[in-house]
Amino acid sequence: MKELLVSDAIVDMPGLITLLSRLAVDLACATVVIRLIYHRLYKNREYAFTYYLFNVITFCLCLVLRKVPTPFGVALALFGVFGILRYRTEQIRIRDLTYLFVVIGIGVLNAMADQSVSVAELLVVDGVIVGMTALLELGSSRGLERSTEMLYDQLELLHPGNEEKLIADLSAKTGLGVFRVEITRFDMLRDAAEITIFYRRAE
Repeated sequence: MKELLVSDAIVDMPGLITLLSRLAVDLACATVVIRLIYHRLYKNREYAFTYYLFNVITFCLCLVLRKVPTPFGVALALFGVFGILRYRTEQIRIRDLTYLFVVIGIGVLNAMADQSVSVAELLVVDGVIVGMTALLELGSSRGLERSTEMLYDQLELLHPGNEEKLIADLSAKTGLGVFRVEITRFDMLRDAAEITIFYRRAE
């Protein structure tokens, strides 16, 4: 029967307590980044769902593979974590991709830190990551900026040199203070383009 078990002990209480403590810290940091910063600014529930799962899966993968002989375990964990990014089928914005790396990094950090890293050091590093994200996103006028995706059919205004006309047209049609536009992709079947507009909301 013992040969069928992964470990000699069915329940390792010290290990279980450590796991739950690390997971609590990881989820707390991820929640601040995902719910209190990202979702508050961008209102994208689909990406919020993705970020939570990426964070938890990364944490669990790295935590379990820590017990594998170090060179092989760490290499396999990092390959699994970052390799899956190659298989995404949908283009996402640089900012969304940055949030993805942040939540993955938080998961790796809280799972891979060993006994040489004190609890205080771990909390400080977590705090720096979360604090920098909050400061850059919510600090000064950045917290007033919003973005939304839309389908735009005035392709001639997307030509280089028409930036001012494009922003003026979008501002007039949406009633928003548009200040920047990013082109996601062209849909030639519908003679339109998928764009992301960035605007500032009123204080």
